[in-house]
Amino acid sequence: MTTIFHNPRCSKSRQTLQLLEENGIHPEVRLYLQNTPSIEDIKTLLEQLAITPVELMRTKEAIYKELGLNKDSTDEERLQAMHTNPILIERPIVIHNNKAKVGRPPEAVLTLFK
Repeated sequence: MTTIFHNPRCSKSRQTLQLLEENGIHPEVRLYLQNTPSIEDIKTLLEQLAITPVELMRTKEAIYKELGLNKDSTDEERLQAMHTNPILIERPIVIHNNKAKVGRPPEAVLTLFK
């Protein structure tokens, strides 16, 4: 099964979903802003992506600074922030066969299907 963490207001997310569908891949669409991932879900994503919490964060979002997050924030603080404010999670993320890729650029996700 394939899943996309999708924000329909994001052009890269829309492009990634369209690219998948053009390649015959019809993922389960998880609207993660409404269906907020748990901290455990985020930890699983980090493992599947093989990245750290800071690498998954949208550090230019206003809420990042409003929460007082910075380069010295702990992983636990970052995980809690992404759980409470999922807009901080980079998007889109495609998960396939227990591996994941961020769709930036959208074509990057196609490596999951080779």
